[in-house]
Amino acid sequence: MKTMHIHVGVDNIEQGVRFYSAMFAAKPSKLKDDYAKWELTDPKLNFAISTRSGKKGLDHLGLQVDDEKELNAMREQLVNADISTFDEGETGCCYAESDKSWVEDPAGIAWEAYRTMGEAQLFSGQHNDNASACCTPASIPVTSASDDCCEPSDNNNTGCC
Repeated sequence: MKTMHIHVGVDNIEQGVRFYSAMFAAKPSKLKDDYAKWELTDPKLNFAISTRSGKKGLDHLGLQVDDEKELNAMREQLVNADISTFDEGETGCCYAESDKSWVEDPAGIAWEAYRTMGEAQLFSGQHNDNASACCTPASIPVTSASDDCCEPSDNNNTGCC
């Protein structure tokens, strides 16, 4: 079963958690100093906010799947539709270990197809994890991202969810 994923960049985690907890009538399933996630069943939704996006508002959308077979089927579906994809593979992101592929829709919005395999202690797989890390990989152009987001550098050559 697929779960819709939405990630929104915010300036203030506490304000975001207060607002979205009221909106969803639920506490976050994961809460960090810079990140919060709600895994809702009604509606079926994985909704995340973070201060690491590099921009406020919609950062990216995604479809979370339960297993490798379903992820491979989604990847094949995109290839068969002749949609350019970036297979990030297994990565640490948003305090989770995941297997991901990325596409960009015609409006320039990044979408990820992914499955989560476990928890992680860091926001991203980067040991030099910093507050300006963003969510989408550098190879997926994000036209509305800030100038310093999603550009490869010495200490940030991939993105994160």
